[in-house]
Amino acid sequence: MKAIDKRFSGVHALKQVDFDLREGEIHALVGENGAGKSTLMKALTGIFPKDSGEIHYMGKLFNPHSPKQALNAGIAIVHQELNMMDHLSVAQNLFIGRESTKLNGLLLDEKEQNRKAKQLLAKLNMNIDVELKLGRLTVGKQQMVEIAKAVSYNLKVLILDEPTAALTDAEIEDLFTIMRDLASKGVAMIYISHRLDEIGVISDRITVLRDGELVGTRNTSELTKEEMINMMVGRVIYEQPKSKSNVASDAPEVLRVTNLNAGEQVKDVSFCLHKGEILGFAGLMGAGRTETMRALYGEDEATGTIEVNGKKVLINTPMDAVKLGIGYLSEDRKRYGLATKLSVIENSVMASYMELSPSFLLNEKALASETRKYVQKLSIKTPSMDQYVRNLSGGNQQKVVIAKWLIKNSSILIFDEPTRGIDVGAKSEIYALMNELVKEGKSIIMISSELGEVLRMSDRVVVMNEGRITGILDIEDATQEKIMALATRYK
Repeated sequence: MKAIDKRFSGVHALKQVDFDLREGEIHALVGENGAGKSTLMKALTGIFPKDSGEIHYMGKLFNPHSPKQALNAGIAIVHQELNMMDHLSVAQNLFIGRESTKLNGLLLDEKEQNRKAKQLLAKLNMNIDVELKLGRLTVGKQQMVEIAKAVSYNLKVLILDEPTAALTDAEIEDLFTIMRDLASKGVAMIYISHRLDEIGVISDRITVLRDGELVGTRNTSELTKEEMINMMVGRVIYEQPKSKSNVASDAPEVLRVTNLNAGEQVKDVSFCLHKGEILGFAGLMGAGRTETMRALYGEDEATGTIEVNGKKVLINTPMDAVKLGIGYLSEDRKRYGLATKLSVIENSVMASYMELSPSFLLNEKALASETRKYVQKLSIKTPSMDQYVRNLSGGNQQKVVIAKWLIKNSSILIFDEPTRGIDVGAKSEIYALMNELVKEGKSIIMISSELGEVLRMSDRVVVMNEGRITGILDIEDATQEKIMALATRYK
């Protein structure tokens, strides 16, 4: 790709970007959210046209006008949001639009299709039942099916966009094994990820983009993590763990949960939260952390006692929690935190219409004024406040969710995986914002699967396993080893 340029309304997304890919290599493409990574790949796969520049593929000029054209040429992309059909079988998903038929195409030949699917998965060393409904597989297995589907098109180039975001460690290892096997067969891969440690393990070369421009391409073996971060953000990012709690010894208790139970995934959970505290919740996938917060927030039916500022309260619905000053940032911000087809203003004031515009008619001036204040305070990068939230980067979308609860003036904030899917620079901004919020007297419960994040941000750490709390650590005593020991302990 030579001198690729792309503009959208108000945004110069790619500025004369060069990128090259060699046969059989795994080439990492990194940069902050909004750096232009996905835009560059969409130009390569024909999702939208480049404005200028040239693409040379297999020695010839290449101008794909659609993803199908790129796919037929041997270039496939597996997006972070999987594009599969849960109600169909694995085999049906693999060959959708290319079904095996019999009797001159009058009938589907499921038996032949299943045979071809088994043959394809065996070739890739994927142990998946081809007759199972796709929806019954884990996210990791579903992703492998999508990769297998791409490979079935006589693949030469595979683009993986944030492929490990929702995978367990074991599934990541399985994915890397498949990637290395494909590379050994000559398939070239472009690997987009914010997980820099993984990039160091799996890639051969690294290209860094920043603000739509090429910063440079280096061999992975020659680049340290710190150098990579500096290339990405143009500034030094510090990731030191917290050595002591910042909470005053006499800080009042703002929340107490006693013997909370909800279904099979929340069992006799008890903890407290102090004013100005960041209380980290750690544990392995399926430990019950999110389920605990959903029960606390009134999203799921639960039993137990909840006290807010020393008073026993009933939280039967999320609206009850909001009225008590509790805000919830879901781990799936696009599904539960945002209305992506609405503007920055509409999302920011979503929880505060009654306070900002109590009359029958909307006070648009007040809504815009309040939103502008938080767009500036949180440094939300957007061409305008009328921009649709779906057009913002992941980090800026997360800031819009935070703005919503700050405008509502929530005093207790539940952050569920606050930095999932956002880059290292945006992470640092979210961390700084969280620290600023607790200095202002707000209190935060933070669920995170990244132990480094838990140790960097928390004043205390609650560890869960199989729906129960297995330990609570002061940050002075917390280490990755202690947290993992508690995360795998059974009460």
